[in-house]
Amino acid sequence: MPNFKRTLITAALPYANGPLHIGHLAGCYLPADLYARYKRLAGEQVLFICGSDEHGVPITISADKEKVSPQDIVDRFHNLNKASFEKLGISFDYYARTTSPVHRETSQEFFLTLHNGGFLVPREEPQLYDEQAKMFLPDRYVEGTCPVCSNPNARGDQCENCGTYLSQTELINPRSKVTGSIPVVRPAKHWFFALSRFQKELETYIESHRNEWKENVLQAARSWLKSGLHDRPITRDLTWGVPVPLPDAEGKVLYVWFDAPIGYISATKEATADWKKWWQDDTTQWITFLGKDNIVFHTILFPAMLLAHNEATDKLPLTLGEGGVRGHYILPENVPANEWMNLEGEKFSKSRGFTVELHEIAERYPADVIRYAFATMIPEQKDSDFQWKEFQARANNELADIFGNFANRVLTFASKHFENKIMGNRKELDAEGQVLLDGFGVRAKEIADFYERFRLRDATAATMDLARSANKYFNDAGPWKLIKEDKASAAQVIRSCLEALRALAIYFAPITPNASTSILKTLGANASEENWSNAHEPKLHGQTELGPIEILFPKIEDETVTEEIKRLETMAERSRDLQVTVAKQEASQTPSAKADGYISIEDFKKIKLRTAKILEAERVPKSKKLIKLQIVLGEEKRQIVAGIGEKFTPEELIGKTIVVVANLQPAKLMGQESNGMLLAVNDESGAVSLITSDREAASGLEVR
Repeated sequence: MPNFKRTLITAALPYANGPLHIGHLAGCYLPADLYARYKRLAGEQVLFICGSDEHGVPITISADKEKVSPQDIVDRFHNLNKASFEKLGISFDYYARTTSPVHRETSQEFFLTLHNGGFLVPREEPQLYDEQAKMFLPDRYVEGTCPVCSNPNARGDQCENCGTYLSQTELINPRSKVTGSIPVVRPAKHWFFALSRFQKELETYIESHRNEWKENVLQAARSWLKSGLHDRPITRDLTWGVPVPLPDAEGKVLYVWFDAPIGYISATKEATADWKKWWQDDTTQWITFLGKDNIVFHTILFPAMLLAHNEATDKLPLTLGEGGVRGHYILPENVPANEWMNLEGEKFSKSRGFTVELHEIAERYPADVIRYAFATMIPEQKDSDFQWKEFQARANNELADIFGNFANRVLTFASKHFENKIMGNRKELDAEGQVLLDGFGVRAKEIADFYERFRLRDATAATMDLARSANKYFNDAGPWKLIKEDKASAAQVIRSCLEALRALAIYFAPITPNASTSILKTLGANASEENWSNAHEPKLHGQTELGPIEILFPKIEDETVTEEIKRLETMAERSRDLQVTVAKQEASQTPSAKADGYISIEDFKKIKLRTAKILEAERVPKSKKLIKLQIVLGEEKRQIVAGIGEKFTPEELIGKTIVVVANLQPAKLMGQESNGMLLAVNDESGAVSLITSDREAASGLEVR
């Protein structure tokens, strides 16, 4: 194991195209901050870097929609997301922007080094061209039918329905998002990065970390390597981005996947003049935090770029190394990527309004409460699920009732019975109090090991267990009884509790930094004397007057949680209604639709209507409209979800024979899978009637 002198920590650059949501916090930025804060407490030299990723097509699309400049978009969301991080105590040492002059210069230097070293090759490739707009279309300016799953709204780079990575020329019936016209194929010149040349080197690199990296990271990287690496284009025809620094590349910019990770380096340059010791010194370990969608970029693509840069600088003249180009970059020592966090059983969806944005939750709840609750939900090994009621339970039953309660009862007792002062000296702990603190020291090493292995949920749980043991000590010692019989013994107990509270403030500092600072201030403790390894040792000075007692963690009321759930449901329902309206409008405007509204018999034959019998029915939690039905369709049992909850009770539906669309693509509503749709009628008064059989028809019969 290398003897590292310092730790460089990076968190994936968030895209400045919109507000971040709580899934981003749980999957990347809170884990990175927990680790960075622990490392600092452990006395290590740390640099924690992040910043806004401000280039790319989605930003230009947003700017086009709002009729503003791309700079307006990135300015707005850089400031919003940066402020959210600050409110939540994410302790970046530097938060950069990829629109900065330093980033542009660094990216262009990187490009030229690879280009002059022979790792970038110009090549013509077919690309879609909008003749009306007179422009080559970037991937996300093209939509069409996916050749794999037939999704009609696949993008030119990826189908979000089936997850297939695509080339825009693979789309069936492509259309331009700029003019709506059908683009033509023309050859376009671009520069390709020779990724394929690093197949063996990357295989060796990945396998050298097989004992330390998480399984999801290893499998994602191995999957790419197994299918064979291919050269990738790193330039695009676009006006927004880092210009390609070559005379024959006018109107081209660096592809955002190429320039964004270089943002870690340019940010470090902006943060410190001594940037090379963080990037070009083998005694630095680089840990990069991210979500699973970024694994390949940080284990394959960016490492390959760094390897190419290292090889190129060995061959190039010294003059090309001026300005910080020359030197060997380190590769990530660990890539502790996390899985997704879902929301109340469903995926986050900005388009459906089904989200909780970071700036909103930061406005409504204390940062420490958010941090602790999410630290218990980090999706480390598999997808996790955010539930508002669990958020409340973590905040109230654990943070407030265990850690907060211990702090309050100890400080209140000292204030009431010992003149609001710390009594005695450091040696005057009772025997059980010394055992408690010694136990803290032992368990602190175990918690440190959790942090070092990126088991942050375990670290959080074990830290709360320390607070539980402190509460048990207080309860077992019973100072409220001792004070009546032996005040000196009671003083020893409270002295031990105050030392335990000080130690807890240190151990909780990565998780609840604001509360920890408040506790240390109240105790008159010298924060500069504190670190992870000696936090369990008594340090408080006798006769020190205690500061004001604060409620560290206010409880979250039931009404507040009910309102949050209602807000989420309302947003989702409004979005669903809007989507239905838009879909109807689009259908009415489709060129192939007949003016009289008729469809052909062939169209009708595509719809499979079947009779079905309702076996079970129950309401979907947190929804007024939705009822979950278990139906039998011939010999097949299915579940469907219907929005009839305001017109029918579950009980009156059981046993009915209904008509369903049997070949409808499955969908999820409020976390419940619906595999079909029942038919119903709305009259002018709003009354709803189900389409049912007038006799006891068997289930599964075809309706025609």
